[in-house]
Amino acid sequence: MSAPYPRPFLPYPHKVLRQPAAPVDAITDTIRALWDEMIVAMDAMPGVGLAAVQLGVPLSLAVVDASEARGQAVRMANPRILHASAQMREHEEASPNLLGVSAAIKRPRAVTVEFISEQGMLEQRDFVGLWATSVQHQIDHLAGKMYFDHLSPLRRKMLLAKADKWAKRN
Repeated sequence: MSAPYPRPFLPYPHKVLRQPAAPVDAITDTIRALWDEMIVAMDAMPGVGLAAVQLGVPLSLAVVDASEARGQAVRMANPRILHASAQMREHEEASPNLLGVSAAIKRPRAVTVEFISEQGMLEQRDFVGLWATSVQHQIDHLAGKMYFDHLSPLRRKMLLAKADKWAKRN
């Protein structure tokens, strides 16, 4: 049985993308259905992670699946980083909320994250490489930040101008 088609991605600079998401109090069937919808949207991009705010739902929910074969999504409520490695990793990041552009962003190569699992249990998990990059990217979204906030003011201005040009052409 396939999940319902996901709601559209909010276009940047929608205000929901810049506000901290509300914490999730309990894992309910509604939350589980939203995670299912988020996974459909993530796979359709295709991408390796998605935060609920990207679909206009201001709740602290994220999904990440950086596996080769897919189908191994980690569902997280209220994720927070407990520890980040000193070693950095650079990766080209983008967002379906700001089409036509991407930027190389340096983030810690590994992180330990605490979150509430699909079973409603508090869990800690280590993420490395692309998994770690994606988790950090989603946690930024849940805090009202976008990947380009990690750029210098000049690079950010250039990236947003390029995205604006791309949007006008498409």
